[in-house]
Amino acid sequence: MKLSQVKLVLKELKSIGFQLPNGELVPKHFHVTEVGKITKHFIDCGGTVRNDEVVNFQLWNANDYDHRLHPEKLLNIIKLSEKILKIEDLEIEVEYQADTIGKFGLDFDGKNFLLTSKQTDCLAKEKCGIPLDKTSLKPADLNVVGCCTPNGNCC
Repeated sequence: MKLSQVKLVLKELKSIGFQLPNGELVPKHFHVTEVGKITKHFIDCGGTVRNDEVVNFQLWNANDYDHRLHPEKLLNIIKLSEKILKIEDLEIEVEYQADTIGKFGLDFDGKNFLLTSKQTDCLAKEKCGIPLDKTSLKPADLNVVGCCTPNGNCC
């Protein structure tokens, strides 16, 4: 979900709810402790230099039961972040504390914002000899020599 979509949804809401992938709701007394832009500059396992930027919301489950974050307050925080940090209309990534800090995508179901699961992935499948549809092949079928071995060019 992009920042522009979040802003449109917030204008229509009377209260904000976030739902975890397991269906549980983030407690209503959460705080958004950060709105920022995260820039990741990296090299993938195939040697390609990449840049990735996301808008980051950090949710914190506070022990402050008397306060609730209202949609207009979050909209104001977003507007200030856009102005000061020069945030563009990027995809949203949400951080939320569970056993460790979890990173989630964001969606909306008409009532709550949904924290969606994110997965790691190999970004250089073609250089690693990994077929796009790897479910139909067994590792022995790949017949790849020199890749993903101690002296290979991948991983």
